[in-house]
Amino acid sequence: MKQRISAVLGEQPVGQKIVINGWIRTKRDTGGFSFLEVNDGSCLANLQVIADKSLSNYEEDISRISTGCSVTVEGIVKESPAKGQSVELHAESVVVVGWAEPETYPLQKKRHSFEFLREMSHLRPRTNALGAVARVRSRLSWAINQFFQERGFLQVHTPIITTSDCEGAGEMFQVNTSSEISGKADKEEFFGKKAGLTVSGQLQAEVYALALGNVYTFGPTFRAENSHTSRHLSEFWMIEPEMAFCDLQCNMQLATEMLKYVLNDALENCPEDMELFDKFIEKGLIAKLKNVVEKEFAHITYSDAVEKLLASDKKFEFPVKWGIDLQSEHERYLTEEVFKCPLIVTDYPATIKPFYMRVNDDGKTVAAMDILVPGIGEIVGGSQREERLEVLEKRMIEAGIETEEYSWYLDLRRYGSVPHSGYGLGFERLVLFVTGMANIREVIPFPRTPGFAPC
Repeated sequence: MKQRISAVLGEQPVGQKIVINGWIRTKRDTGGFSFLEVNDGSCLANLQVIADKSLSNYEEDISRISTGCSVTVEGIVKESPAKGQSVELHAESVVVVGWAEPETYPLQKKRHSFEFLREMSHLRPRTNALGAVARVRSRLSWAINQFFQERGFLQVHTPIITTSDCEGAGEMFQVNTSSEISGKADKEEFFGKKAGLTVSGQLQAEVYALALGNVYTFGPTFRAENSHTSRHLSEFWMIEPEMAFCDLQCNMQLATEMLKYVLNDALENCPEDMELFDKFIEKGLIAKLKNVVEKEFAHITYSDAVEKLLASDKKFEFPVKWGIDLQSEHERYLTEEVFKCPLIVTDYPATIKPFYMRVNDDGKTVAAMDILVPGIGEIVGGSQREERLEVLEKRMIEAGIETEEYSWYLDLRRYGSVPHSGYGLGFERLVLFVTGMANIREVIPFPRTPGFAPC
């Protein structure tokens, strides 16, 4: 029977005849045997296959096998006398499914830089590190959906093409709706108005939260921001829960529980991959993540955070004063040097936050919260939404937003408004934190950044 290599290494079915498929990582010839290291992507470890010279196609095929070739192997599982492996597969047949030219195959057995691998997004998942990232990313995705489903949340698929700019920053990719697409010489708008790729599904998620209670979205978002940092992408995935009858405190509690849940799930279910990251990518990664899972998050207001930053001896590239948005260097200083643990910062100045955040009683700050983690800075950003019609309309006018264009959003406050809140978690930021990778381009299969869109 066909088996995945992860199952063979886990169950160790000694004495059984099995069939495996995979790709050759390395081959070593000695005496009358060839030792083939085969990997099928199901786990980090390879399965050693011993191919005897007596096999009928040994000279014709097996002797010519090289790194990158794909094979189907049938054989008997036996205990292995070799160090570092418990079982091996003694081949009764080896079929080469696809050849890989050794002269041109770029992934030979040596260390390759992530920058080099980035130039070949179509092959880099075959490497140990990027394969491990893919498995952990998949597990985190599963855990996020499991977390919300266990708590009765309904998943809502919000539109990728939208006519509303949630963040109000104008950094949207415009959808081409001219005659090039519509075939109309007068260049009439395809949707009747200007549209762009979504920067967030939050506003549409609010629609469903105020009808169904608790909902969440998990989908791609796009930012036309000309940023080349190791923390930014032009296309990325966002998790955005939205809860009716939920204030800021309720919001913070859910976000904290979710982070702890998914981190613990990755540690428990991806131990081999996590050990690779801990050993080769970020020393002490597992201990850092366990610290997040086990410890309470610190909590501080934005004003108190600014005071601590101003009182420090640290020289920051970006000056600190009340009313500015905290930069990554400020966030990391607070989490890594002051509190030494994840930190929730609340009550930001209204002037630096979007129009939909609820204004606090002081009239200067809003009921917003960011969760900051060591090594990354902000990983979650959220708020209680402004449920008061008059206050929301005033905020929109101050922000220069045409209230008529958002009449549907204001209707949510006209008809049965309730306190509600939500947050956004950039999925790639989460994967970056869990894997310890230094650049966000390594934790998404096909990164899109300014001037770069492979495959």
